[in-house]
Amino acid sequence: MTCFTNRAALLAICAGLGLSSISSSAQARHRHAEAEQPESVSATCDNEDFLARQQAFENGGPKADAAVHICGTVLAFSEEAKTTRSGRHGYFYITVAPHVSIRIVTNLDEMHTPAWPWVAKGDQVEVVGRYYYDSPRQQGVDWTHRGTGRSWGIPGYVIVNGAKYD
Repeated sequence: MTCFTNRAALLAICAGLGLSSISSSAQARHRHAEAEQPESVSATCDNEDFLARQQAFENGGPKADAAVHICGTVLAFSEEAKTTRSGRHGYFYITVAPHVSIRIVTNLDEMHTPAWPWVAKGDQVEVVGRYYYDSPRQQGVDWTHRGTGRSWGIPGYVIVNGAKYD
């Protein structure tokens, strides 16, 4: 029904990732249905909107990227930053509803942050970014940094226990 519908599934995925290695398919640039770029995102955390978008994607709706503003608790994180073709990235998972978590991708080269990891299990976070959905096992929120570009026009950020990183 949703990404990581139970703890066992999340643990299996985390174990598969080793939380220190992200597969090349997980790093792949996301290609989705073309849609008009959103001009704004909710001013406050809106997990219900995110969950509705996620459900629509899982039910076969168009896979156009969506601007989201979500919040939750850090469930797990990759100890090491990974280098991809678009720079150094840190990865972590947050819970957005009971038994539902989502991967957060942070571009460390674009963000003003301390050394990675700057999140810890149990931290309270708020994230603004681009939700992508490739499949139930390949989805997440990226573009969590201040910059914009041709492919995305909304600046993102991450707030961890009240400290804002963008």
